[in-house]
Amino acid sequence: MQRQCLLWLCLSTPDPEPGMYVKANSPHATAAGKSVIGFNLINGKEVEGDLSLIQSKSAVDSRDLVGMFPDSGEKDVARAAKAAADAFRTWSETPFPLREAIVLRTAGVLSLHREKLARVITREVGMTPREARDDVQEAIDACGFFAAAVRNQLEQPSSGEAQRRPVGVCGVLATGSSPLSAPACKILPAILCGNTVVWKPSDNAPTAAYLLLRAMMEAGLPPGVVNTVNGRGRAGCGKHFLAGIDKGHFQSFSFVGSAALGRHVGELCGRNLILPSLDLVGKGAMVVLPDADLDQAAQDAVSAAFGQAGQRPIGLATIFLHEACATGFTQRFLGRVAALDIGNPLSDPDVACGPMINARAATAFREHWDLGRAEGATLLTGGEQWTEANRTGQVKGNISHGVYMQPCVWEGVTPEMGIYRHPVPGPTVNLSTFTDLGDTLAVIARSSCGAAVSLYTRDQAAIERFHRDSQADITRLNTTADDRQTLLSFTGHGTRPGCQPSLEGFTRWMALKGAAAQPTMATQPEPFTGTFKTDWDSL
Repeated sequence: MQRQCLLWLCLSTPDPEPGMYVKANSPHATAAGKSVIGFNLINGKEVEGDLSLIQSKSAVDSRDLVGMFPDSGEKDVARAAKAAADAFRTWSETPFPLREAIVLRTAGVLSLHREKLARVITREVGMTPREARDDVQEAIDACGFFAAAVRNQLEQPSSGEAQRRPVGVCGVLATGSSPLSAPACKILPAILCGNTVVWKPSDNAPTAAYLLLRAMMEAGLPPGVVNTVNGRGRAGCGKHFLAGIDKGHFQSFSFVGSAALGRHVGELCGRNLILPSLDLVGKGAMVVLPDADLDQAAQDAVSAAFGQAGQRPIGLATIFLHEACATGFTQRFLGRVAALDIGNPLSDPDVACGPMINARAATAFREHWDLGRAEGATLLTGGEQWTEANRTGQVKGNISHGVYMQPCVWEGVTPEMGIYRHPVPGPTVNLSTFTDLGDTLAVIARSSCGAAVSLYTRDQAAIERFHRDSQADITRLNTTADDRQTLLSFTGHGTRPGCQPSLEGFTRWMALKGAAAQPTMATQPEPFTGTFKTDWDSL
């Protein structure tokens, strides 16, 4: 039935380029763009899945069908893993300059179609156009960054009796909140090191993922080097994908997502002696001292807390204010929150805050409100969903077919409260006062927001104490913890491909005796010429 449905959809709209299928959107969403009919990409071919179809509805307007994809099953995962294993031998022996050239050409394809990709991201996950362009640019930058990083490390002299070798097939599972940059930071170092990949894209952003892999295929990526299996999370393809760790499908596994699922991935990898790369998305903290530039701190806090509707991989959960500046900062901060333009990022591209990514996220956010009220925290602003009935002048465009939440600011939050201990994705932030910096850093280190911390001050002694005593993975001074200059985009455990060394987790050491220090190839393969041609203008 699924095969007949997909074939009918594909044949009903002539394909302008082989392998790229689109159809007319809903009459109510024609202006948004067309709907992509997507497939799993396995061994360089577009393949249907064994289960039902999933629909990727726009976070901005649920009437907009961005794409349709298979919900893959156990057989699909096994098929993709076999394709990756078969491709591994040839790809692992491909000289690094050819692997590097494909990655750099991928950056060129992404750059050429930056605006088209950004618009798909805005439609699919609700980012503002500026945020979507930033995500595309981060994926482009990652191509150059990892190419240089891996080249640098491969050129390092090694022992005459030891070599680095690729590990094999790498599984990749990444969040949809950064639909291009998050998976790119896992896939690129893996393939540059000579590994092959099976990637399960987020069911929140399958269209963006599909276009990213098509761009790689256009750039000349050989069949089987990167394979995708689409589908739902734990209720669908996700459970079969994770089961592949126990079945021996993967020799390395990379994950970007929640701490709860990250623990499960870590357990699976641990019992199979696989070194995982776990980037656990969450929220961080900001500490503001009395001598700080309060205007700059307030502006940065608004961006970190409410950018991407509070759903960034590393956002801002709690602002710790020294009691001497708490009143002055709070006044500035609330003034900027009240001036935020919120609404439909397609019709009003200059809005600062768009919708929640899906209904599940909205439900969790409402439960967070209820918890804060029950615990006695003071809600200074927010606490409702924007509707046509309660909208004000700060709300832009049609919001009736998406979930648009009011930014929430809580005061009087203590570390014992559930809204402090369990931050939730969404536009919400806690204000907490303190008197001693050392005590506050200790509190942050024990909390769920302690992985990324920024300090706002001009006091050199406080800066030195911050760098000495902070236990965060990411520390920033007078800027937000998630700024684009931070190479380590997320926080987590295991290998850390966002920073040096990029080879860890994607290569293994092999002891040699009586052999050359570096492998050589008698013949150099010709660069693979990409056969995928995406009709970007049809989007």
